[in-house]
Amino acid sequence: MFKGLNLMGQIKDFQNKMTRLEEELESKTVEASAGGGMVTVTANGKKELVNIKIDPQVVNPEEVEMLEDLILAAANEALRRAQEMVAEEVTKLAGEFNIPGLKIPGLTS
Repeated sequence: MFKGLNLMGQIKDFQNKMTRLEEELESKTVEASAGGGMVTVTANGKKELVNIKIDPQVVNPEEVEMLEDLILAAANEALRRAQEMVAEEVTKLAGEFNIPGLKIPGLTS
C-alpha cells in the first residue's frame, strides 16, 4: 500500500517539475542557419520560431525562390534542434524519477 502512495507522490512531483521545465524551455533558444549563414532562424523550447535574420545580400527580387528555400531549411533545422533540446531536458528530468512504465509521447521525431 505504501509503495502506491510513494508512486503517487513521485508522479505529482514529476508533474510539478514538468510544469516548471515547460516554463524554462520557453526562454531557452536554439539557432540554425542555411546558405552559409545567409539566413538564421531562432526557435524556443516551445518549438516556436522567435527570430529570423536575413543577410541583405540574399534579398534579390529575381531569386525569391532561393530565399524561400533558405528560410525553410533554416526554420526546419531550428525546429528540429528545439525538439532535440526538449527531449534532452525531459529525459534528464525523467531520469530523476523511478516511475515504472513512464513513457513521454512526442519526444521522438
